[in-house]
Order: sequence, then structure tokens, then C-alpha cells
Amino acid sequence: MSAPAPSSLAIVDAEPLPRQDEVLTEAALAFVAELHRRFAPRRAELLALRGERRAEIARTSTLDFLPDTAQVREGDWKVAPAPAALNDRRVEITGPTDRKMTINALNSGAKVWLADFEDASAPTWENVVLGQLNLIDAYERRIDFTDSRTGKAYALKPAAELATVVMRPRGWHLQERHLRFEGGPASGSLVDFGLYFFHNAKRLIALGKGPYFYLPKTESHLEARLWNEIFVFAQDYVGIPQGTVRATVLIETITAAYEMEEILFELRDHAAGLNAGRWDYLFSIVKNFRDGGEKFVLPDRNAVTMTAPFMRAYTELLVKTCHKRGAHAIGGMAAFIPSRKDAEINKIAFEKVKADKDREAGDGFDGSWVAHPDLVPIAMASFDAVLGDKPNQKDRLREDVSVAAGELIAIDSLDAKPTYDGLRNAVQVGIRYIEAWLRGLGAVGIFGLMEDAATAEISRSQIWQWINAGVVFENGELATADLAREVAAAELAAIRAEVGEEAFTSGKWQQAHDLLLQVSLDADYADFLTLPAYDQLIG
Repeated sequence: MSAPAPSSLAIVDAEPLPRQDEVLTEAALAFVAELHRRFAPRRAELLALRGERRAEIARTSTLDFLPDTAQVREGDWKVAPAPAALNDRRVEITGPTDRKMTINALNSGAKVWLADFEDASAPTWENVVLGQLNLIDAYERRIDFTDSRTGKAYALKPAAELATVVMRPRGWHLQERHLRFEGGPASGSLVDFGLYFFHNAKRLIALGKGPYFYLPKTESHLEARLWNEIFVFAQDYVGIPQGTVRATVLIETITAAYEMEEILFELRDHAAGLNAGRWDYLFSIVKNFRDGGEKFVLPDRNAVTMTAPFMRAYTELLVKTCHKRGAHAIGGMAAFIPSRKDAEINKIAFEKVKADKDREAGDGFDGSWVAHPDLVPIAMASFDAVLGDKPNQKDRLREDVSVAAGELIAIDSLDAKPTYDGLRNAVQVGIRYIEAWLRGLGAVGIFGLMEDAATAEISRSQIWQWINAGVVFENGELATADLAREVAAAELAAIRAEVGEEAFTSGKWQQAHDLLLQVSLDADYADFLTLPAYDQLIG
């Protein structure tokens, strides 16, 4: 199975894929190998620092803005001006890089497509390599797709109508076992970034755009500094001007929320903005404050809207920070999937999406995310109403906003409690998502919402937290491991009846059930569900 790659520096440990030689060229692998040699040691140090910081939070049950970087927060500086292709980001669509999604996202009418190798993509080797190939084909306008079920053909619109691509590599914590350097697995983030950058940086410049990135799971400004060092090296390596790369950082961890200015400062020559993610942010709160007692217990995930006081503090601080420093502030996800059968469901959901996007535009965000092309016009209308002909509203400085450190972790300011139905929903969604992920699908429609890996993380984290906090639900039942097992067994039986014996047996349902319970009930809380899940991912 193992075969040497064209570069003697790399070993590709996977079955050959069609056209993989167009991605895994000797030159591209040599570049990734150099990234690994230069930056993997610092990556390992930063992952260790995450553990140290988590231990400190466990000891103190608090977080604060960093005293050592006060001069950065008080300084007079701005990030580099946005390139033309990223100046108007009023609607962004997210999704994996399979062939059909690549065409649909580029054609969607959104200003930006977040081409996702992270939470919306299960990292099978096929997804990793062919996703890269699909993007190359798109830039070369040689991509098309015919649906084998419907016979419908898909092709790209004219170049001027296509979304600008902002690519999201995997987070620092993930490895790529199919590509090995110096005897060990490569960093998933360096593989994704390296292959994409090497093949497409000059292609994108020729198209009037550039290599643009979303950086996920960032936990500190030191991690942003590492990315900046990678960008500087990479631009010199391929011979493009410094500052061509632009990066938008997802503020989806609670620790990063206290370092937003510092993160922008570290990336200031390459920074494009910050994004307010929801599920991963809540997952990060549970992970970091899981032993902080009752005041950190989150209610049902659907009860934690962006209007919750601690979430509102986070989003308003993000807008103020971005605009103070000349960066774009990008809002959260509208995950609804329109129904082809129920117009009434659509009507209610569209009204909720509109209210959410109206609020974001009114708060000063410069753009927002949707998960489905049908939501693009709704979000566009919300931002059009506020922006008009302006590309953004970075001139709205939100100097009225003042957020104290404690407001970002005032979980008990939300008047809602965990419910039994919330437990059941966490189990249902967790099993269904993990089962699809183990089959290689990262973006999954469940109960009318487009879910990704962050969904499974918040689901299993809430189960874990409620049990360990001894939550008593409104029906009088105590959250226990036995109750979680009982609910999971009932859900597994319901799925078996729903999908039929053949589909149940051929799927990954029992495996998903077992993995959800493992990461929800183990006393040793796994940092990321995707770490043990990756060991079970085939391909």
C-alpha cells in the first residue's frame, strides 16, 4: 500500500487516486516538506501551550485580557487594506470542496465561498486530494459535474459572477496520516495550506484575486504569529509579493475572544478580518470551563442564540475590534436547509434567517455566512438594506461598545436551563452526524439544518457537561451516564426502524453510537472528537 512519493522527502501512504499526480507533484510535496521541517516543531509547542492554559483555567475558573499585550491593544495601528476581491463580503457561503459543491458555491451569488477542508469535510484522503484538484479545475475553468441520479448538469457561470474563494485548512490539532515526513505524519493544516498555496497562488493572482484563507480553531495570538511566519515564508518561496496572502481568523474559541486585537496585530500585513462562529465557540466554553461548576453549565444548544448576553458581548466586541483596526467583521452561520416539500416550514425559517441577518447588519457586521444557496438572497437583502452601494461598514467604529472580561464568560446571564429534550436532541444529532462523518461526509443535513463537525462537538460536550455537573432536567430525571446510554439505545433502535435493516447494517450506525458515548462519557475529556474519530475513518 505504501509508495514513495515523487519527492524523496515524502511518503504517500494511500491507495492511488485518479489524477493525484496533478496535486502530489514533486515540487508541491517538496514545498510541504519544507513547511513541515520549518514549522512543525513550533506547532507542537503551541499545542502543548494549549494544555497548559487549559490547566490554568481549571485552577482559576476565569479568563482576562492579557496584561503583557496591553501596549498592542492601546497602540495606534491598522491591518493592511483589503484587496479589491475581498472588500465586499456581505454574503459568504460555506461548504466542502466536492465537485458539485464547488460549482454550486461559486455560482451561488454569494460574494465569497469558504471552501472548506475543515469542519465541513471529513478528512479522507480522497476528500483531501480531490478537493484540491477540484479547486485547481475551477480556476482553470475545466470543471463540470453531472448528477448520476437526476442527470442534471452543472457548469460554471462567467468569471465575473463567481464567488471569491477563501479556503479553510484543517486546524492545528489534526494530523494527515497519509502523508509522512521524517517518519511521522504531517500536520493536516500544513498539508491543506501547502498544496493549495503552491498550486494556486499565481493562478489566483492572474485572475485578479489571491490566496485567501480562513484560519480555524485558533486559541491564541501566538498561533496567529505562526501562521504569519508561514505566510511570509510561502510568499518568498513561490516568488509573489509579501502581503498577497489574506487571512480571516475564526474567533471560535473562548481564549481567542480575549486576544482579538493581538491576533489581528500578529497578522496585520496579511489580516482580512475576524469571524464570529457559534457552535465551536460554545464547545470551547464547555471544554475550558467544564469543571467550573453550575454557573458555566450551558442550556440546550438551540436556546443559546446570538442574543444571549454573553454571546452578544462577544459579537459586539468583535465588530468593535475589527473596525478599530480596519478589518472586516463577518457574522455567523444561517444553517437552515430549505424544504422542497413544506412551504410553511420555509416561511418560518426564512423569517428567522432574515431577523438574524438584519441584526448582524444592524450591529455593524460587514457580512455573514449561509449554508445553502437559497439563503443567499435573504442575507444579501439584509446587508443591502444597511450597506447600499458601500462595500462594507468598517467606518462604523462602535465606540459605544464596552465589554468587561467577565461579560464574555457570564454564562449564567442566560435565563435557560438544560432539558431532557435537549439531551435527546444532542444524542440524535450526534449519532447521525458522526455516522455520516465516518462515511466521509462532513456537511450533513439533519432535521432541516446543515450540520458540521462543530455540531457533534457541542452535542457530546453538553452531554458530558450535564452529567458531570449533575444537572436535573425539568422532568425530574438526573443527567447520568446510564440515562445517556438509555437515550442513545432508544435512538439507535429508532434509526434502525427508520432506515431499514439493510441500510442500518451497511452504515456506520453502531460505530457512531459507540463513539458518541465514548467521548461523552469518558472521564478523560477528549480535546477534539475528531481525534478518536480520525482513527476510525476509512480512506
